[in-house]
Amino acid sequence: MTARAYSKIKVASHETVHTITLHNPARKNAIGPQMISELLFALADAHEDAAVRSIILTGEGHAFCAGGDFAQMTSGADSEELPPSGDYTDLMLAMVRSEKPIIARVNGVAMGGGLGLVAASTFAVAQSDAVLGTPEINVGLFPMMIMAVLGRVVPKRRLLEMMLFGEKMSAEDALAAGLLNKVVSAESLDAVIHADYCAKIAKKSPAIIGLGLRAFAKQADLSLEAALPLLRTELGNCLATDDAREGLMAFLEKRQPHWKGK
Repeated sequence: MTARAYSKIKVASHETVHTITLHNPARKNAIGPQMISELLFALADAHEDAAVRSIILTGEGHAFCAGGDFAQMTSGADSEELPPSGDYTDLMLAMVRSEKPIIARVNGVAMGGGLGLVAASTFAVAQSDAVLGTPEINVGLFPMMIMAVLGRVVPKRRLLEMMLFGEKMSAEDALAAGLLNKVVSAESLDAVIHADYCAKIAKKSPAIIGLGLRAFAKQADLSLEAALPLLRTELGNCLATDDAREGLMAFLEKRQPHWKGK
């Protein structure tokens, strides 16, 4: 994997898992142009590495991401090592369209733009004392950029309550709203993510997971009449893979499949 001069994130790989850690601890990992650019590079690198099967996104210390780094937003990215690679819109699209599962490890506060990262991830697991919300209305703003990804996971009326009232939610409330898959104790956060998500993903065909996530993203905004023909084509693409043939043969032979990733 390409070694890059990051200053607002940290990256680490272990076996099949690539971990990206937001690193702006003085501002509770608030996200700005430089962090966005670095995240886009890190996600692209993880997708190019065949050994990476899942991506964990988390925050340094006791916060996930407190929202937008307004100081940096007004000054722009300041990295001399990495060129700009896109803005927050590009980051949301890259996450939603990711062909490798992204697991948000919500280790603390996740507000505004940080909540957008949670919603755009494939899965989200939070520790029980995490606090989430869309507080923009309280300072005369509105969560415009994250509305689209929130609307994919939160029911309309609950989302309008969140955005118009700007109240903070407990992890349990966020779970009930559909923002999270699970809420666990801080002590078990890593164990649950690795056992219930990363380990299970690693046992499946990387080729089929990639095809499936790509198809899921493609059909998300289509009408039923448009989605079904597209998915019929994607099923044909799936059946044409070596891994589909291996999986079906392994099923008939009552053995574990040996994935080739193609």
